[in-house]
Amino acid sequence: MPNHASRATTPDLQAVAPGVWALRDVFVNLYYLRDTSSPLGPWVLIDAGLYGSAAKIRQHAEAVFGPDNPPAAIILTHGHFDHVGALKTLAEAWDVPVYAHPLELPYLTGRSAYPPPDPTVGGGAMAALSFLYPKKPINLGERVRPLPPDGTLPFLTEWRWLFTPGHTPGHVSFFRDADRTLIAGDAFVTVRQESGLAVWTQRQEVHGPPAYFTPDWQQARESVEQLTALEPQIAATGHGIPMHGEELRRQLRGLAANFGQLAVPAQGRYVGHSAVADASGVVSVPPRPAVPLPKWILGAALAGGLGYLLVRSRKSTGAKRPRDANRSTRPHHDGYEL
Repeated sequence: MPNHASRATTPDLQAVAPGVWALRDVFVNLYYLRDTSSPLGPWVLIDAGLYGSAAKIRQHAEAVFGPDNPPAAIILTHGHFDHVGALKTLAEAWDVPVYAHPLELPYLTGRSAYPPPDPTVGGGAMAALSFLYPKKPINLGERVRPLPPDGTLPFLTEWRWLFTPGHTPGHVSFFRDADRTLIAGDAFVTVRQESGLAVWTQRQEVHGPPAYFTPDWQQARESVEQLTALEPQIAATGHGIPMHGEELRRQLRGLAANFGQLAVPAQGRYVGHSAVADASGVVSVPPRPAVPLPKWILGAALAGGLGYLLVRSRKSTGAKRPRDANRSTRPHHDGYEL
């Protein structure tokens, strides 16, 4: 049977697996990692949440690792706005390097914007609102570095990174073979992220990558197939509550086998025509769909989304102990149609 854990019964900070803690930042997750073989050794932060969340992230880091104990590095699954919002503030405050896949670097050094989001994919308020989400790249300068090409993770000996593109050109996931713990980023997620209601309730279900931000569905399919083959025991994703065991694997196998029906939208800017990117950033994007969203859908989505964010913003950000268990320099990018 599906796991019906919800937002109301799940703390913002929770222990996911030995050496892995998850922090929910409104509607996106980030992770604190430390090798189980080195309980007093270095730790790393995976992704950096939303804008304005740096203080919250630091407070919870102190709850887990103690005061005056910054991470050795920040490592990114990808660079979308909801995964890098507090990145520059945290990297400078902690004075630590940032690591990402080489194909993700253009979006972290101010060279290129991502392909525009697609609010026409359907599915609910989060998708319809995507035209409002921040789109410009950030610029970390020389602080950002490419991940080691051999698949190892800096400062973590028990983990390896996997190239899982599709949601972004340089998206990566992280896997610990010893207990088959997977941090999947947005390669797949455990909530229907397109829906404002689903995001609010946080019902656990395996879904494809957030459709409004996915510009290459063939790569996304191949990435899901790759992660399914790992047969993970635990999957902690960029959105949704972590899932475990056979129910996780059953749903993941179903997603991989029926990806076209379950994940790919019936319509959309990138359905059938992917964006093209290389090591310098986005090269081309398909044209914007000819039929815009009805204004009443946009209005309802905006009202619902803003209401949701206001309610969540009122929550206390005090840290508690977890439970056990810059504009592009490439002129043609400025011409992208939203």
